[in-house]
Amino acid sequence: MGNQIIFGIIAIAIIVFSVITVTSRKILRAAVSLLFVLISTACLYFMLNYQFLAAVQLTLYAGGIVVLIIFSILLTSQISHKFESVGLKKIIFSALASIAGAIIVITTILNYSFQADTAAATEVNMKVVGNSLLGTGNNGYVLPFEVISVLLVAAMIAAIVVAKKGSPKKEEKNN
Repeated sequence: MGNQIIFGIIAIAIIVFSVITVTSRKILRAAVSLLFVLISTACLYFMLNYQFLAAVQLTLYAGGIVVLIIFSILLTSQISHKFESVGLKKIIFSALASIAGAIIVITTILNYSFQADTAAATEVNMKVVGNSLLGTGNNGYVLPFEVISVLLVAAMIAAIVVAKKGSPKKEEKNN
């Protein structure tokens, strides 16, 4: 019963902060809300005993991408930047896309027959994990780590572009 209550609290936090992230017109508030969403998702992974996945979630997404976005916003002095209001047409299409996505997810979950696994858990050998992380062949993870590094650079560039939006107009007025 306690796990269900904690799951409910975490799920509500994810939903609330997700909605704040996509509806907030202030860029810093949206970035901080995204940070809370990613931390709450890591909490779910911890509840499922996926410690490695939770650690990756915290270090890569919450610790890497969101911190880069927040630092980019703060360093470019665009902390008070507000996004423009969303039009009715965008709201309607967003609602339709969200409803369609929810229908697809719910029907997929209801049509899948979940079965408990009775196999015993295998022991984790750290030498195998280390070789897998550094391997380039089957079950190697070097390529995903390289893709993640490109993702971090792209997130930093995107954060700077979003935070610097509108700066050239101010410079033109001064000239």
